[in-house]
Amino acid sequence: MKNPTRDRIHPPAEGSEGAPARPLRRPEWIKVRGPSGETVDWLRGLMRSKTLHTVCEEAMCPNMGECWGSGTATFLMMGDVCTRSCGFCDIKHGRPGPLDMLEPERVAQAVKAMNLRHAVITSVNRDERKDGGAPIFAAVIRRIREIHPGCSIEVLIPDFKGGLDALRIVVEARPEILNHNVETVPRLFRKVQPQDRYEWAGATLSNAKRIDPEVLTKSGIMLGLGETFDEVVAVMRDLRMWGVEILTLGQYLQPSKRHLPVERFYTLDEFAELRRIGLEELGFRWVESAPLVRSSYHAEAQVCALSIVHRKLWETPAAASAAG
Repeated sequence: MKNPTRDRIHPPAEGSEGAPARPLRRPEWIKVRGPSGETVDWLRGLMRSKTLHTVCEEAMCPNMGECWGSGTATFLMMGDVCTRSCGFCDIKHGRPGPLDMLEPERVAQAVKAMNLRHAVITSVNRDERKDGGAPIFAAVIRRIREIHPGCSIEVLIPDFKGGLDALRIVVEARPEILNHNVETVPRLFRKVQPQDRYEWAGATLSNAKRIDPEVLTKSGIMLGLGETFDEVVAVMRDLRMWGVEILTLGQYLQPSKRHLPVERFYTLDEFAELRRIGLEELGFRWVESAPLVRSSYHAEAQVCALSIVHRKLWETPAAASAAG
């Protein structure tokens, strides 16, 4: 296998036959603020000192300025090289190095140093392992709770190829939120995420709810990769059928010329209509729908409003009884 790379597609040279069309101009309502300030500098230094990665940096998240400026971050575990090569993602792909079994301790210490109220933990795919790295997720959940009590935890997990054993390891550690993003519609899976399967996403989300009904399940869809509005609504229906309670909808933004192009930009009215459909027609408990929404956007508020697991862990018996 070649050295890890961020390239996803290899378009013909500019001006040649089959060369891609000029990228669409971003509409005026999509404005991204770059990360800056003392808090951002401190966070970056903390991550590097503990040899940690954040998905904020690796995936070029458009909310990095907002989130890092307020002292929050999403941790990327199991290295910074993914075994899959999704056409939208800016994380490197290739052959990853061995797992670092001390990484959960360093992540937990960083969460404590940042004094987070809500920690989001994600990872690259590790398909070379039968367990997909699931024990790393379980270890970091338990360690954060040991050294930083009261902090809620969301895990954004791979699909583990639909496997039940790896999923069970994560769910039984009882994160407040278990998130797996379906990303796109079934018709575009081969183009957008060629090593993934729509049925694996369905198995992951529906089985998580069966293993522990009190763990909130969550998923997200990127818009603008060539899907139709009706296809998005159809996926939303599937997600509800799988028991998903929290939905995020955001605009896809092309990381570079060697990633999939944006086919179209959704309007603010379309985002608002999808939110309405999700809440009023399909019965999601929480929907975030706006151009720059990403999977961990407003995650702490979701826990505060919805999580039975968090109330049972950290509230007094009387408060938990009244809330439940």
